[in-house]
Amino acid sequence: MCLSLGAQVAELADALASGASDLRVVEVRVFSWAPDLSNIDPIRREEGCAIASKRVTSLKIELHQGDLPPDLDLGTAVAIDTETTGLSQSRDRLCLAQLSAGDEICHLVQFPQPDAGPIEAPNLKALLGDPGVTKLFHYGRFDIAVLERSIGPVSLPVYCTKIASKLVRTYTDRHGLKDLCRELLAVDLSKEQQSSDWAAAKLTESQLRYAAHDVLYLHRLRERLDAMIAREGRTALAQACFDWLPTRVALDRSGWPEEDIFSH
Repeated sequence: MCLSLGAQVAELADALASGASDLRVVEVRVFSWAPDLSNIDPIRREEGCAIASKRVTSLKIELHQGDLPPDLDLGTAVAIDTETTGLSQSRDRLCLAQLSAGDEICHLVQFPQPDAGPIEAPNLKALLGDPGVTKLFHYGRFDIAVLERSIGPVSLPVYCTKIASKLVRTYTDRHGLKDLCRELLAVDLSKEQQSSDWAAAKLTESQLRYAAHDVLYLHRLRERLDAMIAREGRTALAQACFDWLPTRVALDRSGWPEEDIFSH
């Protein structure tokens, strides 16, 4: 049983008032990172006491140059993110790809400078095109476009935590990765390196850690969001959105990045 802080304080106060406790002066100092779960829906409240045990307590970063190792097995669901020189799909180049199997290990692939020629990454290309691997993204619309332009086709199945959040967290307009991790996992992500120079030949330790944390929590977020989506009866709708995501990317790359072709 996981008692809330308020319940524990009330129990102590009752004991003091009834004389059941020999203490007459009590100083209580509580230091806790955990959020108040009392007003959260049953799915989240039920899991609230287990959140702490699921936080990443150690982190291993493996930095690769140009491609993934040929013998690396990341399982059947891989979290993927990218870092680029900017946010223009037609102008800015891919600098870094981050991948995680959902454990506490992050594989970073740094890509060479532009004068080195086109990117040849056969191992990463094979992973992206493998229909037996689910690719997890946060805002996959951008990452898929970047990867397809730079590496090769990204095959289904894909999953996007941003889309999932918009389908079920209709009580807010905050669907960023930092917001999701704070609310659903009680994890506070730092975004200090978000606008740093990812084209640098040597990335800083802060950049590497920032990049790694962008994929380390996607598997856990998918679990939480899937439970919420199922509760609201929107699983089929969510799957249809994920399946259509490559088409949305194709529209972006073909000249319809903002226009809603379904509008009147």
